[in-house]
Amino acid sequence: MNKTINKIVKTLILSDFFLNLGWGLLAPVFAIFILQKVAVNDIAEATRIAGFAALTYWITKSFIEIPIGYFLDKAKGEKDDFWVMFTGYFVVAVAPLGFLFATTQWHIYLLQILHAVGMAMSLPSWLAIFTRHIDKGKEAFEWSMETTSIGEGAGIAGGIGGIIASYLGFNAIFIIISILSMFSAFLLLIVRNDIFLNNRKRVLFIEEKPVV
Repeated sequence: MNKTINKIVKTLILSDFFLNLGWGLLAPVFAIFILQKVAVNDIAEATRIAGFAALTYWITKSFIEIPIGYFLDKAKGEKDDFWVMFTGYFVVAVAPLGFLFATTQWHIYLLQILHAVGMAMSLPSWLAIFTRHIDKGKEAFEWSMETTSIGEGAGIAGGIGGIIASYLGFNAIFIIISILSMFSAFLLLIVRNDIFLNNRKRVLFIEEKPVV
C-alpha cells in the first residue's frame, strides 16, 4: 500500500479488507448451509429462508443505521466514533459463531439481526473517521484503495469459501469468519491513540483559533 497514505487510513482499509475477506467466505455456501442444516434438503424451504434471511439483515441494518449516524454526529470528538466502530466489529465477529448451533429458521433470522446491528454500528463510525482523516488531495485515490480492498477480499473469499466448506465443513467456515472479523477489530486498536491524539489537536485548534 502506498507509503504516502497516512497510518489511520491504511489501518482502516486493511481492517475492512480482513472483514470482507471473512464474510466473503460465507457468500458461496450460505444457501447450501441452510439447505442441508436447517431446511433438511427441502429446496423450496431453503430458498424461502435464504430470502427472508437477506430481508431480515437489510431491513434491520437500514432501520437502525441512520439513528446511529445521527447520534455519532451529535456527540463531540471521535472517541465515541472509535468505540462504536470497534464494538460493531466485535459484534460482527461474534455473530458467525452462532451459526455453529443454528438448527431452525429463527436462529438464522436472529443471527442476521445480530450481524446487521454490528454492521449498522461499524459502518457510519468507520466512514466518519475515514472521511475526517483522508489525505487532502488524495481523496479519489484513497477511496479507490478502499473499494479495491473490498473487492479483493470478497473475491478471494468467494473463490476459496466453497473449497474450505467442501473439505473442512461449514463449522470451519464460521470459525474462520469469526477469527478474521476479530482480527479486523483488533487491528483498529493500532490507531486508537492516533485518532484520539489527532482529535485533541483538532479541538485545541478550534478552541485557540481567534475570533475575527
